[in-house]
Amino acid sequence: MQVTRKLILEQLSTIYSPQEIESITMLIFEKILGLSRIHIRLNQHETISTANLTQIKEILNRLIQFEPIQYVLGEAEFYGCTFKVNPSVLIPRQETEELVDWIIRDYKNLKPRILDLGSGSGCIPITLVKNLPGSVAEGWDISIEALRIAQENAFRNRISVSFKCIDLLNPVDSVKFEKYDIIVSNPPYVTFSEKAFIHQNVIQFEPHLALFVPDTDPLIFYRKIAELAIRQLKPGGHLYLEINEKFGNETVELLALKGFISVNLRKDIHGRDRMIRGEKP
Repeated sequence: MQVTRKLILEQLSTIYSPQEIESITMLIFEKILGLSRIHIRLNQHETISTANLTQIKEILNRLIQFEPIQYVLGEAEFYGCTFKVNPSVLIPRQETEELVDWIIRDYKNLKPRILDLGSGSGCIPITLVKNLPGSVAEGWDISIEALRIAQENAFRNRISVSFKCIDLLNPVDSVKFEKYDIIVSNPPYVTFSEKAFIHQNVIQFEPHLALFVPDTDPLIFYRKIAELAIRQLKPGGHLYLEINEKFGNETVELLALKGFISVNLRKDIHGRDRMIRGEKP
């Protein structure tokens, strides 16, 4: 196992940091060897079979082409659950876990009706329903491929969520939609000018439809979401958003302009402005 660990380090050292390589190594060993992390750490001198080593080398060949480990393995962890992922959906991230945790803490024991806009893998509504007993959730996405993954993830996690194919920028017949206690979204928010600063594994493999917005209108999705939410939330209901840290104050101003009160801008674990909550009067 130590020899294989050294091989992984050598192959990935020019692409990832030592901390990232350690995390990737653990994910590979867990998946290919079927061992727990504790077993892996306590049995470093075990020999890896030729068949397993061949599988690991195949994984490394994909990783050195910048393909994310989550796509290579076909799954990602999010808030204690496992979700299927492929290049039709974004890989769930830590800041989204923080947003979900905020909602769970706010709505514990309240059985809310939830709408998730731009569901992707479905990790947000599925996790909320799993952790808020009695809640009901609906998820929208423009991508049929993403919705298939979301449905599969709901089945995998034994959670019922209603997913619909709806274009967030052109949601037709919105007056017919339900009223919700919570509307949540992690919409596209990376400007095209920020592409140069994004890791190649994101640029080459993750869906651009779910990532990028024009520099000329970086809040285009937030404007549409706020307009929809102020109509479809119940009085006292909340809108939760993951945001681009560059536009925290602008997004707060936008929500206030659209009629939200008690708008709260929150930093993530790294001290960056990444989440907002607004209340419908």
